[in-house]
Amino acid sequence: MTISTIYEPIVPRGERSFSLRGVDYVVSEWGEADAPLVVYLHGWADAGSTFQFVVDQLAGSWRVVAPDWRGFGRSKCDCRSYWFPDYLADLHALLEIYSPEQPLQLIGHSMGANVASLYAGVMPERVRTLVNVEGFGLIDSNPADAPRHYREWLQGEARDPDFSRYPDFDALAYRIRKRSPGMSAAAAAFVAREWATQEPDGQIRLRADPRHKLPNPVLYRRGEAQACWSATTADVMLISGARSSFADRYAGSSDDVYPEAARRVIPDAGHMLHFETPAALAATIEGFCRPTL
Repeated sequence: MTISTIYEPIVPRGERSFSLRGVDYVVSEWGEADAPLVVYLHGWADAGSTFQFVVDQLAGSWRVVAPDWRGFGRSKCDCRSYWFPDYLADLHALLEIYSPEQPLQLIGHSMGANVASLYAGVMPERVRTLVNVEGFGLIDSNPADAPRHYREWLQGEARDPDFSRYPDFDALAYRIRKRSPGMSAAAAAFVAREWATQEPDGQIRLRADPRHKLPNPVLYRRGEAQACWSATTADVMLISGARSSFADRYAGSSDDVYPEAARRVIPDAGHMLHFETPAALAATIEGFCRPTL
């Protein structure tokens, strides 16, 4: 398969680099410095730069900031393990740079939405508006599973995990589009080049630390997440894709996630709404965030 075109961004993207908590962070930026600030947090194995499709569809003037999480995208981390609280601390350090005094608009997708949701409850005075896109927590764990989880983690330390490699960018783009069939071939070609880099031998390697794949010894405790969600004072919107089965497969019911929040289901979208329906997602986000300024 040969892809003849690659998506051409409309809004220019800049990059800034920071050393935060021992991590070399790379942050994508769009818009003018004096425009209303929006911080976007990407999902697992994604990158902040792929929010480009949504940024290009925003009707108003916004300053959009999107970090690559530690060990994903262009952010480098010499980490043996990845602990979820570190994402909260990284976000807090980042906001001290971009919005040290004013509460802000926070948008997250999937894993990034779970980080954003926890942060909005832990530091409610820092978040004015929370847009949660397909981030509904996980199914509660069983304490009886703890011995197995710790064992798998200890044994996993000796493994050397890896992500799949691809012969060329077209092969990766094909895989991306297969998972998100609503996106164009040109958009998939763009994402492939944001997600991966070409090795000296010509192979395409993902810009993601394979140690993200190691088992986590800490069980997910939904009650703790709910306690954080309930402490949120921000205006909240939950957005999901009509074709997404993510909540059913990984999170169970989302009814206990902000029961008073505004909810929107976007037609013709799967889990990766920013890939498949960026215009609808942009309009939904903007319609919710603009009145809160």
